[in-house]
Amino acid sequence: MQNNNDYVTHNCDHFDGHRYSHLNNRKYEDEADICIVGTGAAGGVLAYELSKAGFKVVAIEAGPFWNPQTDFASDELVAQSLAWQDTRLSTGENPLTFGHNNSGRGVGGGTVHFTGVFLRFHESDFKTKTLDGVGEDWPITYQDLEPYYNKIERDIAVSGPKHFPWGNFHGPYPYPERVPISANAQVFREGCEKLGIPSVVAPLAIISAPFDGRPPCINRGFCNQGCMPNSKFSTLVHHIPKAIDNGAEVLSDCMVTRINVDKQGKASGVTFVHDNKEYRQNAKLVILAAFAVETPRLLLHSACPQFPDGLANSSGLVGKYMMPHTGHDMYAKFDQEVRLYKGTPVLATSQEFYETDKSRGFARGYTLHAHGSRPVEMAQGLAKSAGIWGKDLYEIMRDYNYYGRITQVGEVLPDINNNLSLGQEIDEYGMPKPVVSFSYGENDRKLIDHGVKKANEILQAAGGKPAFTVPDTAHLLGGARMGKDPTQFVVNEFCRSHDISNLYICDASVFVTSGGGNPTETIMAIAARTAEHIVEQANTQQY
Repeated sequence: MQNNNDYVTHNCDHFDGHRYSHLNNRKYEDEADICIVGTGAAGGVLAYELSKAGFKVVAIEAGPFWNPQTDFASDELVAQSLAWQDTRLSTGENPLTFGHNNSGRGVGGGTVHFTGVFLRFHESDFKTKTLDGVGEDWPITYQDLEPYYNKIERDIAVSGPKHFPWGNFHGPYPYPERVPISANAQVFREGCEKLGIPSVVAPLAIISAPFDGRPPCINRGFCNQGCMPNSKFSTLVHHIPKAIDNGAEVLSDCMVTRINVDKQGKASGVTFVHDNKEYRQNAKLVILAAFAVETPRLLLHSACPQFPDGLANSSGLVGKYMMPHTGHDMYAKFDQEVRLYKGTPVLATSQEFYETDKSRGFARGYTLHAHGSRPVEMAQGLAKSAGIWGKDLYEIMRDYNYYGRITQVGEVLPDINNNLSLGQEIDEYGMPKPVVSFSYGENDRKLIDHGVKKANEILQAAGGKPAFTVPDTAHLLGGARMGKDPTQFVVNEFCRSHDISNLYICDASVFVTSGGGNPTETIMAIAARTAEHIVEQANTQQY
């Protein structure tokens, strides 16, 4: 049992082997080389790569250090504890739903309960303004990230099809595709085939054969509830244990409340709260990797005399240009059982509508996934987002086994009016609660309509009767976007703050555009590239 006065550092031999050390006995004023805030997709990669390079790394995580064998359960309601449950206020014409569909709380972050879908950005994603006249160009290209995509896929043994027909990378993946696929994935692929739409078994950060002491996936299907066998990648089971082996410290259940700045205007470390007590961790370099809500929130809340508008905010753009993905779910009822709960949630996909096609009347595009759904998730979506209640809800859920589902992951264009600000309400840590305002633009709505129609056509071609659409979003991005002009962007092409040379921001908040697919692999590739840059800068004494 964890003592509330302790922090947990993981013993890599096994998850039950936690070792404890009293916070009161540790001198947090002792300076680390690098302090990383957050241990998710980006933070985990950074902790591993930088500790491997010999830096004294301290990674701080707001949530627990999970033990998959004792903390995860084959239960949807229990799994809600894996998500960030602190209140986030949402406004605008299309308020966002926060929690399980976008960010985690605990070592591993959102990778603990993501679907494992692992997709690269396309070359066009980095230059939408040049190619399509929308959004903004990134300061980096696909070619800049390609070596890191390759590295990440090898490092975690991504499984995927022999040939991936879209984008720049066409395979093969390090591990073979997952077989067998679920009935829902089979329905999707049959519908696509009848309409002449190419589809493939989805690339997944879920191993299809033994790897690194972990067993292959057995299609247990609780990827979104935490993978007990550790077949699914997460930084909890991969990068963080390796980082600790390299000497990194991981402080869990510690909520960072402020980035500290010295008299010279440099980042000097962070302040965090554990068990209602406040502590400091000093560091030569600070990296924020705390998700697209908590990162800009921390930057704004860390305002000080040198930076009265918040850190890294001379452009006034911290918290601006927030972008979710459209995540609409289209359901159809079939005559035969589909059983949406069976197998890995996403086992088939198509990016046939990813690139801009001017004949469609909108820019950019989307990915379609055959996406399973567990019963509580389905019922909650119907009630909260589709407005289906009472007898209608009962009758649908009674026939739950007969429904199939396709999910759209669609690009949302950046808009300065979609933003995060600090609210008037104060949380338990004394921080203003974040307020995120979001509204779809005209292009976004046209893209959604096209995707909904196309998904229903696929379901119908497979023999289903389209039944209802559940509006949703996921994968919040932006808020500290990267670019070379300090007046228009928050960080440079290596995620280094334009305003504070020893402050890096490296997570989903640096995205310039959202792309039309799951972002985890791109987040991790950017983190690997940033880590390499920091090592190079240290070698030349430039950080």
